[in-house]
Amino acid sequence: MDFSAVKESFSLTAEHPIERAVFRTFGVILFVLLCSYFYFVSASVLNIIARKEADTKSVTLQSSIAQMEQRYFALRDSVTPQEATLLGLSRVKDTQYVYVPGNLSAGVSAQAGAASAGVVAIDAI
Repeated sequence: MDFSAVKESFSLTAEHPIERAVFRTFGVILFVLLCSYFYFVSASVLNIIARKEADTKSVTLQSSIAQMEQRYFALRDSVTPQEATLLGLSRVKDTQYVYVPGNLSAGVSAQAGAASAGVVAIDAI
């Protein structure tokens, strides 16, 4: 067998015509993938930080609301009937209920109470 013709035409140092374009394309794809990887990793880290800050703010708001509720209940319980009359408040007597027809009862089931079906209380003093 004579391989002298193949030996002369084959070379490891020879470059294919589209080899540079393919190499550049792979380089650009690799660069875009690396940039995407770093972007998504940094976005994940920033989301974790933002979530921890939101949790901290949520705890702060919950404790603030709890303090306000505690203060409200203390103030509510501190008002006596004698103090209420000094403030001009009086007991409600002879409450009358009036049915107001209209669209207030739209979508209310028959099992719901009358108060949600458009009944308004008028307080007679």
